[in-house]
Amino acid sequence: MDSRPSDPNAGAGAPLDGEFDLIYRYFARGGANGPGAGVILGIGDDAAVLRVPEGADLVAAVDTIVESRHFPERSDPRSIGYRALAVNLSDLAAMGAKPAWATLALTMPRADAEWLGGFSRGLLDLADRHGVALVGGDTTRGPLTISVQLLGFIPRGEALRRGGAKQEDLLAVTGTLGDAGAGLALVQGRTTATTERAAELVRRFEYPTPRVEFGLAARGIASAAMDISDGLTGDLPKLAAASGLAAHVDVGRLPLSPALRASATVEQARDWALAAGDDYELLVAVPRQRFQELAAAAARTSTQLTVIGELRAGSGVTWSSSGRIFTPSAAGFDHFR
Repeated sequence: MDSRPSDPNAGAGAPLDGEFDLIYRYFARGGANGPGAGVILGIGDDAAVLRVPEGADLVAAVDTIVESRHFPERSDPRSIGYRALAVNLSDLAAMGAKPAWATLALTMPRADAEWLGGFSRGLLDLADRHGVALVGGDTTRGPLTISVQLLGFIPRGEALRRGGAKQEDLLAVTGTLGDAGAGLALVQGRTTATTERAAELVRRFEYPTPRVEFGLAARGIASAAMDISDGLTGDLPKLAAASGLAAHVDVGRLPLSPALRASATVEQARDWALAAGDDYELLVAVPRQRFQELAAAAARTSTQLTVIGELRAGSGVTWSSSGRIFTPSAAGFDHFR
C-alpha cells in the first residue's frame, strides 16, 4: 500500500486526488509508518518491514469478504470494515496468538468518500482496540471485495492447534451461538423479531466479538481450539479429524441467547446455532481436570464458556438431544459445496 505526501488535514469530504490520496487520507496512521510495535517500515513503501519479537513464532491469517456473499448490498460501511478485521482476529484468537500487524487489499467499484470514511473507522477503531497496526496493502477498482491479512506472534512452540486434543477431553464453546445467523436473516427480511431483539441480533452479525483475550488466556490450558466461523456442524468434524478422534455433542447444551430464544422457534434457533457460523466464536477442547482452570480464565476475560460435549475414541461426529440420537438438518457453510 503505497502512499505519498499529502495534506493530512484535508477534509474527508474533499475530492479525492487518486489512489495515493485515498490511501493517505483514510488508512495512513500517525505518518507514513503508522503505530505499532515492531514496525520498521509501514505504509509508504513497496512492502512493510516488521520485527518479530525474539523467541516468538509468526502467525499469519488471511480472509476475504465479498459483497452479497459475506454481507448484504448496502451494508453499513463501518460494519464492513469492522468485520473484515474481526474475522481475522478470531482466527488468531483460536491459535492463542497476539495480533500485531495487518495488510488490506480493498477492491471497490468507485472511491466514495463517505463510504471510505465509515469503512476505515470500523476497521481502524477495532485495530486500535487490539493494538494492530495497518502496515500496507493495495486498492483497486472492481466489485466490492475486501481481503485482510493479519500477522501476530506467539511464544515459540505454544500455538493452539486443531490437532492437539486427547480422548475424554471436554468440548466447549465461547459466547452464544446462532445470534448472527438470526441477525443476517433479519437484515435479509427472512424473519422478524421485536425491535429491541432485532437490533441485538443484527448487532451480533454486524459487530461480532473476536475472543482475542480468551485465546491468549487459554494458551497452555486448552489442548486444541479453532474458530467456528463456518458453523459448528461444519467445523467440529475438522477438529475431531485433526486430533484423530470422534466427537459427541449434546445439542441441548448449546448456549442460546435470550434474544435468540425470544425471536425464533426452538428448531430454528437450534439450526442457526449449529450451522450459521457468523458469530465467530471459538470451539475448544480441554482436559476434564483442567476445565475449571479454563473456566476461570474465561471469567477473567468476561467470556461465557459452555461445555457441549466430549471427544472419544474413533472417528466422526455424533449428536444427541434428550438422550436420543439427533441428526442436524443444516450443514456448515462451504463456498463450493
